[in-house]
Amino acid sequence: MYSETQSKFGMLPEFPVTKYVGSKQRLLPFIIEHISKLNFKSALDAFSGSGCVGYAMKQMGVETYANDFLHFCYRTAQATIENDSTLLNDGDIRALLKPEPSAPSFVLDTFCDLYFNERDCRFLDSLWANAQKLESQLKLSIALAAAARACMKKRPRGLFTFTGRKGWDGRKDLEMTMHDQFVVAVKDINAAVFSNGKNNRAFNHDVFALPSQLADVVYIDPPYISPFSDCDYTRRYHFVEGYCRYWNGCEIMPNTTTKKIQSYNTAFANKSDAHGAFQRLFHHFRKSILVVSYSSNGIPGKSEMIALLKSEKSKVTVHEAVHRYHHGNQANRVGDNNNNAIEYLFVAE
Repeated sequence: MYSETQSKFGMLPEFPVTKYVGSKQRLLPFIIEHISKLNFKSALDAFSGSGCVGYAMKQMGVETYANDFLHFCYRTAQATIENDSTLLNDGDIRALLKPEPSAPSFVLDTFCDLYFNERDCRFLDSLWANAQKLESQLKLSIALAAAARACMKKRPRGLFTFTGRKGWDGRKDLEMTMHDQFVVAVKDINAAVFSNGKNNRAFNHDVFALPSQLADVVYIDPPYISPFSDCDYTRRYHFVEGYCRYWNGCEIMPNTTTKKIQSYNTAFANKSDAHGAFQRLFHHFRKSILVVSYSSNGIPGKSEMIALLKSEKSKVTVHEAVHRYHHGNQANRVGDNNNNAIEYLFVAE
């Protein structure tokens, strides 16, 4: 985990520990060591995911932009990266926790006992209704980010790809009520809020819809596929993604046991399309310094990624670190094979 950081702003708070497939939180010292050697005043975390890398760049004092096509990731980025001073106060928290008899019952009616029990489902429905009364989008983002965090903490490995109590091993996180998990999550996110004196922003866009010259440095941690798994983050996190939108515009697939939503289209989803997707991505941001996190298990491979970057940039440096994946697309469903991988950091200037 990236520990508290000393900067011109004093001792900065930590980003909350994440429970997110592919999170680079454990690799932050390696990533920031090399990013910090570059000359830049603004940075874009183009696939922000958990938000930890964008947050670390905000800690560096540069103007930071974070983007993700998943709405729950956007809410986390808005709550912790764009937000520089807004907190949920005690009155806000009491109002959010208060049972709301007129709340809709979609979570209870659709998901009861699939992931959470009746009490927790009723709480989530009530919480959603109460959150809509908050006075600002930043407060709403803190509430929704905390709700997503609470839901993931109450799931084995944080995932929604299976139902029931599979993997329930008696850990405290799994036994806590959703009410108590939410209270802890709000505290964690509130504690992460700080200002770096810049106009930081969070976006919920397709990456190709972002301005091509938005930032001096573009950090890219793409949703790459591997021989062991797909890169379908919608499938893994469909419940929290749906909840943060209260399933507005989400198509639930009724014949699935998980009641998952239809996955969003992404150019990086298929082996046959991956090469072209990366080529297009690097060309789109060709005016910026490109910093790419990638695994030795990824498709395309290392040499092909270097060639793609060199088609747009004159200099490509590769840094390496050994990294053990505890869950996710390297370790999930494959026992103990190849969850030790080399983490590459390509820096293209």
